[in-house]
Amino acid sequence: MNKDLKNIKNIYFIGIGGIGMSALARYFKFLGKNVAGYDKTPTQITSDLEDLGIQIHFKDDVNAIPQAFLSPQETLVVYTPAIPVTHTELNYVQNNGFSIKKRAEVLGIITHGTYTLAVAGTHGKTTTTAILAHLLKESGAKVTAFLGGISENYNSNLILEGNEVVVVEADEFDRSFLQLYPDIAAVTSMDADHLDIYKKANALEESFIEFSSRAKDHLLVCSGLPLSGNSYGIDDGSDYCAQNVRIDNGTYIFDLKTPTQLIKDLHLNLPGKHNLLNAITAFAMALLYGSPTAALAKALFSFKGVQRRFSYQIKSDDLIYVDDYAHHPTEINALHQAIREMHPEKEVLAIFQPHLFSRTQDFASDFAESLSQFDQLLLLDIYPAREQPIEGVTSEWLLEMVDMQNKKIVTKDNLVEEILKSNAQVITTIGAGDIGEEVSTIKDALLAI
Repeated sequence: MNKDLKNIKNIYFIGIGGIGMSALARYFKFLGKNVAGYDKTPTQITSDLEDLGIQIHFKDDVNAIPQAFLSPQETLVVYTPAIPVTHTELNYVQNNGFSIKKRAEVLGIITHGTYTLAVAGTHGKTTTTAILAHLLKESGAKVTAFLGGISENYNSNLILEGNEVVVVEADEFDRSFLQLYPDIAAVTSMDADHLDIYKKANALEESFIEFSSRAKDHLLVCSGLPLSGNSYGIDDGSDYCAQNVRIDNGTYIFDLKTPTQLIKDLHLNLPGKHNLLNAITAFAMALLYGSPTAALAKALFSFKGVQRRFSYQIKSDDLIYVDDYAHHPTEINALHQAIREMHPEKEVLAIFQPHLFSRTQDFASDFAESLSQFDQLLLLDIYPAREQPIEGVTSEWLLEMVDMQNKKIVTKDNLVEEILKSNAQVITTIGAGDIGEEVSTIKDALLAI
């Protein structure tokens, strides 16, 4: 463990239920630290943390912080940038001499001095990171991995196999990834996003360029991005290139050409060209790390996916239900491509919960275009997360732009009822807000038909 963290007894998390924050909480609990935290609402993640003996409360109240964690000398406070500046507990620790760090700073401290593989990109980083961690673990590397989603293979967002190498998802939000010191890095995509933070798309691009320059040994870059590194792609002559791609019963089979070899007949059990690219990235990073090719091929075949990333909830001849975290038009397009490729000529109902007023405003016409590709649409209210409403930016406003006959605004209260009215053979829930909390209810209702 880094000496900066060795003398800290207590770690207090403000926003402990976040996917990245909860991985850190698990990590410190495993190291024997006292861990506690606050979050806005109880979820499956907070429940799982409580099962590990971590104290969590759900009211922004300094009096709810456990007594042991009120000692500034012995407590490190970790917070997420999603917490509002008006937060009472955050203001208390800021004004009372506590050591306070953002999640990314703590990741930077943990990874400093350990060989680090980092995956960045506006899309694809969570799945790529999860595949990479699985590949390294299964091929014998002593790896610790911090994931931005729950790996289906481990039912966790943290893998603890040793401390020779760290795998980390490098988040561009709030320029967090500039706290990291990767030895091998990948950039999957650089589409405009988080314009509430960056204001202009070129500012986002500049931060990716700066991140890329931090890679000490190798940089992998998706073909077409304005960065210099080893390129990867599909049938495009990239340095790491998928060739001879075919589909057999929902599984991709492909050959991977690298600068030094041709690896034949790799199998990937995830649908969609975007996931094929994710797999190529992870495989290439593992090869550059030095993992044995045969072990990697076997590991890739056994990768099951990430929860809420094209996650099959129901898969029968009569009905398909897929849940996905997509919250940007490019991600919705990728989801749509995968559904059409794997389930051609079937009627598709999309249920979408927009995430953030600012993102909805910034990409409204792109959202409308991507949602118009489906056959039917149920649209929930915008999930605000950290934001206040923006006048005129509503789901009704977005729905008007969608070019589709069969479209409707729904609430959570009548969501299941509206889904059951549909004749669609493929149903997909989409979004990064709390729509994920509805998935098991929707699934149960569909199975009960």
